Amino acid sequence: MNRFFASLALLLVPLMSCAQPAPEIFDSELYKVRTTTVVSGLKTPWGLAFLPDGRMIVTEKRGTMRLIENGKLLDAPIEGLPKSTEHGQGGLLDVVLHPKYAENGWIYWTFNGEENGLHGTEVARGKLGGTKAAPRMTDVQLLFKQMPKSNREQHFGSRIVFDRAGYMFVGFGDRGDDPSKGYDERAQKMDDLAGKTIRLFDDGRIPPDNPFVKTPNARAEIFTMGNRNIQGAALHPQTGKVWMHEHGPQGGDEINIITSGTNYGWPVITYGVNYGVGTKIGEGFEKAGMAQPIYKWVPSIAPSGMAFYSGKAMPKWKDNLFVGALAKQSLVRLTLDGEKVVSEERLFENKLGRIRDVREGPDGFIYILTNAADSRLLRLDIVN
Repeated sequence: MNRFFASLALLLVPLMSCAQPAPEIFDSELYKVRTTTVVSGLKTPWGLAFLPDGRMIVTEKRGTMRLIENGKLLDAPIEGLPKSTEHGQGGLLDVVLHPKYAENGWIYWTFNGEENGLHGTEVARGKLGGTKAAPRMTDVQLLFKQMPKSNREQHFGSRIVFDRAGYMFVGFGDRGDDPSKGYDERAQKMDDLAGKTIRLFDDGRIPPDNPFVKTPNARAEIFTMGNRNIQGAALHPQTGKVWMHEHGPQGGDEINIITSGTNYGWPVITYGVNYGVGTKIGEGFEKAGMAQPIYKWVPSIAPSGMAFYSGKAMPKWKDNLFVGALAKQSLVRLTLDGEKVVSEERLFENKLGRIRDVREGPDGFIYILTNAADSRLLRLDIVN
């Protein structure tokens, strides 16, 4: 009999190892919050999107796009994507659905495209087809390339958000070029797409009312400039304005409301300093003609992913802004009064690891992606 139970235990070990971790419960200011693992085993995930049929799409920086169905990560990655190269902070990045996905089926994503050993963020779209065993992206179209490309490994951005008029906004990093200078001023150059947000029609065409369409030697795609490294974007549920956040250097992470033609100052003005040595960058904190952030973090939290909460499952959090944090390994909850941040709470600090993305699901719960070689997709709900 003892030998029987010993044998049974050996059989159960691999089954137990495949089970997801048990839900965990954490205290917050307003709720007891439960985190439930939806899937684990993701390889440095970056972006998350929800399909109307209940499936989810998750991107992995190494260049794979995966499907999650009924709480299971499907084995076969989505084929048919343009080649994405993992290079430093670059790789396969954000993924979003067209606002009218039910009518047109378009899925959009950003990724690092390599040409002749140089790298830069690109935007593509396609339609999900194939079979469950062999999903495939069809009708793929390359809509945009950040130019010029660079051999640097930093600051690719990037997030995509559509506004209510159907325009596509994409935020990009400054690419961290010119190491001899520490930071160059690509974000201030109008013939350069680094350190900018762009606005396009959903098919990649340039809107004729973009702010710099008639500016000599300026790229017509540019909507804002002076952005360091945008890694979060969300549409305000009441105002319909586009909010984005960006990494500062050592200190000076920012949240900005994206307004046509605005210069957000990098690297001329910043609340951050040079890494390690703490020396000044640029000209100070303010300069005429350059916008101030609506909120900043000093020291940095390394923000990534951002979502307004508008669901009914957690009513005390309604209209709060949630930001993932890499350096501080937390989910930051910001309470707003109009366009002012009035309070901040850090959830799960140093408990779940680095948080790469945060989204509100169609079920009204919040989902977060952790950031590691073996990462999880977690669902947040409250304990009654």
